[in-house]
Amino acid sequence: MSQGNLEGLLNCSLEKLKGLVDVNTIIGEPITAPDGTIIVPVSKVAFGYGSGGSDFGGDKPKDLFGGGSGAGVSIQPLAFLVIQEGNVRLLQMQNYDNTADRAVGIVPDLIDKFADIFSKNKKEKAEREQ
Repeated sequence: MSQGNLEGLLNCSLEKLKGLVDVNTIIGEPITAPDGTIIVPVSKVAFGYGSGGSDFGGDKPKDLFGGGSGAGVSIQPLAFLVIQEGNVRLLQMQNYDNTADRAVGIVPDLIDKFADIFSKNKKEKAEREQ
């Protein structure tokens, strides 16, 4: 097999696929709303890739190379991170399928509530000590 032809085919295909799937595809660019709320899209990305090639033998190998490649990409929006007035919430696009998914969705709200309770307690304690 002609290494140059196959290597060129693989490199070209992988470069094109790399352009489609990068970190900004999974965690999107933050969007700032007029009220200062920041929205960050979160997506699930899956891809597959296959390639192959063959030399048919002969006096001019560059003319007798055959090859092909194929790829598939699936991008599914999952959720949005919403940052508003120091609070972070996860808004999922899909319904909760099981208890674990539900728990993961509730965690940011619980953290915000605990943070509010502790900050109020610290503020009250500081006021009492004065």
